[in-house]
Amino acid sequence: MITAQKDRVKNYRTKGHKMNMNNIFGNPIVVASMQGSLPMGGAKISSPIYALENTPSFLDFSQSSSIPTSKVDIDLNDILAFSIDNVITQDEADLLISLTESLGYRDDAPGIQTPPGMRQNKTVHWVANESLLSAIYTRIKDFLPEYIDGKRLSPVLSHRINFYKYQEGDVFNRHIDGGWPGYGLNEDQTSMVQWEGMQSELTMLLYLNGIEDGIKGGSTKLYSKTGEAIEIQPTKGKSLFFRHGHSTESVLHEGSRVTGNTPKYVARINILYEKT
Repeated sequence: MITAQKDRVKNYRTKGHKMNMNNIFGNPIVVASMQGSLPMGGAKISSPIYALENTPSFLDFSQSSSIPTSKVDIDLNDILAFSIDNVITQDEADLLISLTESLGYRDDAPGIQTPPGMRQNKTVHWVANESLLSAIYTRIKDFLPEYIDGKRLSPVLSHRINFYKYQEGDVFNRHIDGGWPGYGLNEDQTSMVQWEGMQSELTMLLYLNGIEDGIKGGSTKLYSKTGEAIEIQPTKGKSLFFRHGHSTESVLHEGSRVTGNTPKYVARINILYEKT
């Protein structure tokens, strides 16, 4: 199913069609609007967050064949950081790139505040379907810490996903990610709602393409407390995990400058923990 849909997307591109939601993914709806910060300062008053009116079946990633995942711990002097390979398949990654391109990447980032010059990329925010995120959660849950700071791992991922596109010259300078509540959709799937009783403690960076696709530059640099940097190269389907929020264990990091013509695509997903 997913491979067939990928071929359909490829045929659209080959024939020169402009991708649009009606043809491929169904109708997008705006489920929330927030003030959106701009890369070099200032903000847009109303920056959209999207969902799909009717989620197509090929975005149910539980239909994919199982793929072997593996965890690699990253040595940051006792600060929690690790990666997991093969979180999504190549076909799934390609579908997410096509979906987000059809939604449209923008300069303004809804609900995110960064100082001028820190975030130099484009973004689009999507509230994803349960079946897609539950499949991803199933693939990673055995590798996640059961408790962080006395809070227990939530059985769901936040459904709000922040996608970023780095074109040539784009960079996300050194920063620490903020913690977020969980988000999903209301019962009639028309508005984004905030979930009570849980807060994110881990960033999950999901690479939708990698150096094998022609990306030049674009590594993620993680910094230890002593300032030593470890570079993680973008690899399609791989995810990087590290602490964030107001904690001495949060990881300073940066998205290094992309130096070639191939854009880098990455998604931030929040790993939630239940408040006690």
